[in-house]
Amino acid sequence: MKIDIGITDKQRKKVADGLSHFMADAYTLYMKTHNYHWNVTGPMFNSLHLMFEGQYNEQWIALDAIAERIRSLGFKAPGTYAQLAKLTSIAEDAEGMTPEAKEMIKQLVLGNEAVCRSARKVLKAADEAGDEPTADLLTQRLVIHEKNAWMLRSLLD
Repeated sequence: MKIDIGITDKQRKKVADGLSHFMADAYTLYMKTHNYHWNVTGPMFNSLHLMFEGQYNEQWIALDAIAERIRSLGFKAPGTYAQLAKLTSIAEDAEGMTPEAKEMIKQLVLGNEAVCRSARKVLKAADEAGDEPTADLLTQRLVIHEKNAWMLRSLLD
């Protein structure tokens, strides 16, 4: 059945494509955060272990909202590691390499900032399309990821 929600097919496609890139960045950050939660060591272990857990739990729930928004626009959400890997702008750690705690923090700052940049790209397309639900979702995600980046960055000072 044709979708008639007040956003043209072309606009919906542009927003959904942007959301797919955003979701890939968000998913890659989620995996990186979860990996660091499992593998962090050192004097800051307990505080970082708990901080990373809070962040990855929140990110996991958000991924569902992003995928459902893509589906609401009439497109398939990326659902394989291969699809996500093609769409993400966030580099994974080298295979078999686990960074030290301070480098983990730095990588998560960079990851959260990348997610923010991805969100802003889609936000522009959503605004142009008059797609308030997507704009609202992205605005909420920006609040979370900017705050996460700030909190992590503060640990590096």
